[in-house]
Amino acid sequence: RKATNGGKIVPVMTVFREWLPDEPEIRIWNHQLIRYAGYETTNGKTLGDPMNVEITRLALRLGWQPPSKQGHFDLLPIIIQSGETIQYYELPRHEVHEVKIRHPKYPCIEQMELKWHTVPVVSDMIFATGSALHPCAPFSGYYLGTEIGARNFGDPNRYDLLPELARRLGLDTTNRRNLWKDHALVILNEAILWSFDNEGVGIADHHGASDDFLHFCEQETKAGREVRAEWSWIVPPISGSATSVFHKRYNESAIYPNFLLQVAAWETKRGQKLLASQGI
Repeated sequence: RKATNGGKIVPVMTVFREWLPDEPEIRIWNHQLIRYAGYETTNGKTLGDPMNVEITRLALRLGWQPPSKQGHFDLLPIIIQSGETIQYYELPRHEVHEVKIRHPKYPCIEQMELKWHTVPVVSDMIFATGSALHPCAPFSGYYLGTEIGARNFGDPNRYDLLPELARRLGLDTTNRRNLWKDHALVILNEAILWSFDNEGVGIADHHGASDDFLHFCEQETKAGREVRAEWSWIVPPISGSATSVFHKRYNESAIYPNFLLQVAAWETKRGQKLLASQGI
């Protein structure tokens, strides 16, 4: 609720105690606090978000009951490990703000019944200070439109919506040279930005974010500080060369404090032992 802030998104971070070898470990197993379930179906396809098939499977084994009519956007519970216990917690539906995706020129997008939550809260990274590691330190930000439109909805290993959208738009999907994927991708990203703007929810576009980042770099350089960044994370997944950050290079070496990736909790020895103790 605090991060959503009525649509004026506010970054929020909560840092739990540091990791010590002989002390109980605290971890949130979900990649993000708000995510949609991914159900394996009998025909080998996925209903919902394929990225979340494993965490959905774990939630089900822990006793989570999904909606009687499973859909593409069922909110997953949060799975929390505290020492030798693991438990899931349902997210209060009224606390999760979502935006229905529409386009002012293409009603076929509204007919696809798409939506997305307004606040990304990354919950599975280590916060490393340089002297301590905090394996549970969820932090929120605001979305870049392409994160939803290009990656979450567009990636073949996620919702993979481009073929369906292209057909609804009347594009010939048998001819790669007409760039049907590109046309569909731009229209889908237009829909994301328009929908968030229409509901008064903060979201960044990739051109504005690119210019803002370079302005930040200029300020840091003037202050005598070097900016470090991973190029593949800074450059957007569409229209890369049309953004200013595409033509820059950055020092990618890590400094602290920093957020670092960690092995999925259920793949660690502690996590596997914990699951085995519960017969999962």
